[in-house]
Amino acid sequence: MSKVFFLMPSKEYVLDGIRSALGLAVENMYAYGCVMYNDMTELAVNEKDMKEYHMENVEWLRDMEGDCYTLPECNAENYGLTQTSLEELGQKLREMEYIIPYGIMRADKS
Repeated sequence: MSKVFFLMPSKEYVLDGIRSALGLAVENMYAYGCVMYNDMTELAVNEKDMKEYHMENVEWLRDMEGDCYTLPECNAENYGLTQTSLEELGQKLREMEYIIPYGIMRADKS
């Protein structure tokens, strides 16, 4: 099975990235993700529902032998993501077959 890692630097795409990793895990891939810089509480419209829904997605990902990491400590505390350092992240990336920079926004070329 392939190992896929989603790097999620943009807060607009964090939640989609988690769902995409879960989708690949369902398709028999080892899928992982990392929230790079953002506090996920900024994304909450209804914080209680968001916590339940996304924590459930992270748990499903773990059940399928994947994981969702975070560099900001607040996401580990509030959403149950696995805290990691930049050095540990680099080591994990060396083990991956595919690395997907998910949701990187391009500069407007107009």
